[in-house]
Amino acid sequence: MSKKYVDLETLKYLLYDVHKLEDLLSRERFQEHDLESLDLFIDSAKEFSDRELYPYFKEMDATPAHFKDGAIIVHEQVQKVMHQSGEMGIIAACFNYEDGGLQIPSSVFHAALYIMDAANNHLPGYPSLTLGAAELIIEFGVQSLKEAYVPNMLSGVWGGTMCLTEPQAGSSLSDITTKATPTENGFYKISGQKIFISGGDYKGAENIIHLVLARIEGAPKGTKGISLFVVPKNRLKEDGSLEYNDVMTVADFQKMGQRGYCTTHLGFGDSDDCRGWLVGEEHKGLAQMFLMMNGARIAVGRGAAAIAMAAYRTSLQYANERPQGRKLSADGKKNPTEKQSLIIEHPDVRRMLLLQKAIVEGSLSLVLLASKYHDILTTATSKEEKEKYHLLLEMIIPIVKTYPSEAGAEAVDNGLQVLGGYGFCTDFSLQQYYRDIRISALYEGTTGIQSQDLLGRKVPMQNGKGLELLSAEIVKTIISANIDEDLKIYGTILGDKLKQSQKILGHLTPFALKGNYERYLADANLFMEYMSIVVLGWLWLEMAVDAKKQINNADKKYSETFYESKIHTMKFYFKYEVPKTNSLAESLMNNEVLTIKNDKELIL
Repeated sequence: MSKKYVDLETLKYLLYDVHKLEDLLSRERFQEHDLESLDLFIDSAKEFSDRELYPYFKEMDATPAHFKDGAIIVHEQVQKVMHQSGEMGIIAACFNYEDGGLQIPSSVFHAALYIMDAANNHLPGYPSLTLGAAELIIEFGVQSLKEAYVPNMLSGVWGGTMCLTEPQAGSSLSDITTKATPTENGFYKISGQKIFISGGDYKGAENIIHLVLARIEGAPKGTKGISLFVVPKNRLKEDGSLEYNDVMTVADFQKMGQRGYCTTHLGFGDSDDCRGWLVGEEHKGLAQMFLMMNGARIAVGRGAAAIAMAAYRTSLQYANERPQGRKLSADGKKNPTEKQSLIIEHPDVRRMLLLQKAIVEGSLSLVLLASKYHDILTTATSKEEKEKYHLLLEMIIPIVKTYPSEAGAEAVDNGLQVLGGYGFCTDFSLQQYYRDIRISALYEGTTGIQSQDLLGRKVPMQNGKGLELLSAEIVKTIISANIDEDLKIYGTILGDKLKQSQKILGHLTPFALKGNYERYLADANLFMEYMSIVVLGWLWLEMAVDAKKQINNADKKYSETFYESKIHTMKFYFKYEVPKTNSLAESLMNNEVLTIKNDKELIL
């Protein structure tokens, strides 16, 4: 199997040149790092992925995680990758030095994990969720909880999860019923069930630390009554040994994709002996969990972007090797005596490859943008800077989770088409990428939920200040593009689309002002798609502006063709993708209401 599953040059170009990682290193938190050491961290992630992840990609799909004799059986690489991720500092990368971390910028962390996701998307979830669970304990837990659990989690010896979903309550967390009963001994008795718990348990794991949302008896109804608890699979005794904590693995869900990444059904307290320890304040659990969920949403977008990258690299390689048909001559006919053409020479194949490239590299830039905003937010020294990047990150989060998931699936679909009949066969990996990426639009809130979050919460936030700040960032790039005669037309197009978004909001907002929120949000997914296209158009224009400058630089880092490829792909995006905003705008401002249920059911 070829190890060309990721374009490392483009990754580093976006990280270092377009998103200017070096600017972050002047901030106090990151001052002990330099570009050379961070580059080594990224290269070590690639070497690790080449050795321990990529070779097992197809094997983990062929022998999926499964439930047997009361335990979940996973591939032996799971524990190996967990332990080595701990040893290499991948799990602890972003944490403070005093918490056992490396204080690496999250931009660099996500770049490293992107490589791992592209190599084998079945494996990085195990250390990633452990990181997220440890983050909640560090951020909100008392010192005794940190000392008891965090060291073994950051070292990869113990795993970690987030437990939200229940059989009767999917995304509607206000309906969860898992119960926490206080005791006089400082812990709570936990009882209930959680489903779809990624990495929830597996045979051979010494311990899994669950971060569980539950209701304390007598708590208010709805999300205001939810608290957060540390619930280990095996609890610590006073002598430091472990004993079973009445957390039962009920089953593992069998899935169409990501089959090596176990997804469990857990039961808590079947024998009335499951103990949990409160994290932070009572009834603040959902707000605390959102700290982890925002990071998880970036991670989902990152994973989808990485899968789409791996699929693109595979279909690109195939297109460069597969002879099929012949090019048309000037008279519109083919000469059967001529040598067959490689399929990359055919315009329709080139269109599909360029679509993949546009989605894949644009999605990666989006992930790195969100990571950069997070880095600036967490190191902000003024109230103004903190507020600005908080709002910018809030605006970007639903888009960074949704666009790579939805457009990434389209990219993989096109990659499968490039391979033709072989794309549908298990001999090739495209069908696996196609199955693997489909979960991304469901993880951490479906596309519909992310769309309602964008239009219903983020756009109106602080009277539209977040959208105003995001628009200002886009306008900066438009101004830079307008200086260049070749790029000016694209800046004008993007500016027009930004103005059109205001017209759309001018049409929709009166419904919200009148209290008709169902009508306001009925087509939120269309607004998400519209804004995603605008944001990706911005990121591609930003890339083209930088590439144009670099072409004229005598000391350029990459080849002239590399930079020309970025500009060419930007033009493709503006020709084939940006015009889709016109039909979306037409639908969004159409007054006919067809999806809100009335007295008569017409979906038969």
